Amino acid sequence: MAKRDSARKERQRTIPFPNGWGGRRAGAGRKPVGERAGVTHHGRQPLASRFPVHVTVKLRGGLPSLRRKWAYRVVRGAIRAAQHRAGTVGKNFRVVQYSVQSNHVHFIVEAGGRLSLTRGMQGLSIRIARRLNRLWDRSGRVFSDRYHDHILRSPREVRLALQYVLRNSERHGARYPGDVDPFSSGNSFDGWRGSKRGATECIASPGVAVVKAVTWLLRIGWRRCGLIPVAADSG
Repeated sequence: MAKRDSARKERQRTIPFPNGWGGRRAGAGRKPVGERAGVTHHGRQPLASRFPVHVTVKLRGGLPSLRRKWAYRVVRGAIRAAQHRAGTVGKNFRVVQYSVQSNHVHFIVEAGGRLSLTRGMQGLSIRIARRLNRLWDRSGRVFSDRYHDHILRSPREVRLALQYVLRNSERHGARYPGDVDPFSSGNSFDGWRGSKRGATECIASPGVAVVKAVTWLLRIGWRRCGLIPVAADSG
């Protein structure tokens, strides 16, 4: 019996796969959602509630621009509704600032932790998607991939993120000399250096979409690095 088992073990060899099939190879595995590679599917970093987060979500290709009056109002209304659900304002998830670009949206948010951030962004994304699909008379996915997040751990990081988000339109060729981007929360932001005229009236909608910051970094800390200039050429 022992001899038979020994012979059987000797006959068990690695089976060669023809034409390169089998084994580890480049390009194998799950493909990213959308037209091109998006956010990595590796585990996300743990999040402490004292740190704000810069979050970005991107539309699928071929959809209308979000920088149109009615689309922007839909996004803005969804942000406001998500924060005021069940009669409470941002207990574990808060959108403090945002800017809407043609095919993506930037948020500066606070969350009670990683789970709160995940659930908050999932709920907000679903709310925005449903309202946009209703506006555009379509169905199906609206966002191309998972959201991207960057945890802000220092006053300098927070200031850079605020300037990047609130003046993001400049990076895409849209400038408002002496004014703030009307497709953002810049009109309710109190950290500008210099005067501003305020958002364009035809785009502004009633009610405030964002809520006040709770974390020290977003309330006080970043201001120690200097206020953010309204004009694009003033640093």
